[in-house]
Amino acid sequence: MALNRVDRLLAGYLGFVTLIIVVRGPFSSRANAWMFGMHLLFGAMLYLYTRLGPTDRLGRAMHVLYPIAMLLPFYTQIGFLNAALDPDTVFAHDAVIQGWEDAIFGSQISYTWIRNKPSVFWSGLLHLGYTSYYPIAALGPILLVLRGRESDATAVVLATMVAFVVCYVVFVLYPVAGPNYAFEPPTGPVREVWSARLVYGMLAGGSAFGTAFPSSHVAASTAATLMLWRVWRPLAALFALPLVLLIIGTVYCQMHYGIDASTGLIVGILATYVAAKWHKEPQRAQSLPPTFLFFLLFEFDERGGWGVHQRKALCVLCGLCGQKKAAHAQRRRLYQPGTSSVIRS
Repeated sequence: MALNRVDRLLAGYLGFVTLIIVVRGPFSSRANAWMFGMHLLFGAMLYLYTRLGPTDRLGRAMHVLYPIAMLLPFYTQIGFLNAALDPDTVFAHDAVIQGWEDAIFGSQISYTWIRNKPSVFWSGLLHLGYTSYYPIAALGPILLVLRGRESDATAVVLATMVAFVVCYVVFVLYPVAGPNYAFEPPTGPVREVWSARLVYGMLAGGSAFGTAFPSSHVAASTAATLMLWRVWRPLAALFALPLVLLIIGTVYCQMHYGIDASTGLIVGILATYVAAKWHKEPQRAQSLPPTFLFFLLFEFDERGGWGVHQRKALCVLCGLCGQKKAAHAQRRRLYQPGTSSVIRS
């Protein structure tokens, strides 16, 4: 079974994170060792997916849906990366975003909105809307797979992952703590409503520092809903109201700056456009050699350069596997059977 664009996108993202870990160090860190181990296991998982048969329905369904399960460890590792940074550096980024907030919205609306317009009803509804991110991101692909529409499910997952990867790259390169960390939390009945307690409990147990800008909740939920509108409109229409509540709730409930939510909305729209273009284009079959990570590091051809297996593995890790047929033909001419670097087509 060939690797799809989601596989290559996520492999490229992990290649980027690996580079960040190498640059920042130290290698002796337990967290960095954990992340390296996760990346190796991810590569092994991709290899196993390339060995799926056409009749393995459960394996194919898992191949479509596994990116949703990977969001939690990917998000957690961003927390590990940013925890090693000086908090003053992160809050300096917050100061920049707050300056944009003042310039565009005229105030720090993530701080003033819930205090100037306190409402137990709206606080309860909008905090509940904030949690709708989870079913919006996951439910569509799961239901599509159960209906036998794997291609449509892959399209929705691709749009969602493009949005996530864009946000996660920004989180790593330009971490912003967000108003939940930068400001005192709201108090009173708006904070004590049951849905607010639920949200704050979830954040206390699994929030990653430096993941405010842009809002991945807004970006991914927007991308998932818009792509669902292309492939299954009744479910997209069902998600429309929760999406609106989510976008408003991220700001009203002091989880994100207005800039975070606005930028997340733009990222989600663009991610849908990019994913729709990618999903329409025919894919060339890609498979990983059995020990591609070791080939990447250790195998050399007879001329002392990297072998073709390394090039294929590097293309997968960087998400740049769109070589033209002519390039493949040239490689086949250069690397004949009997050498250590034969392309199996």
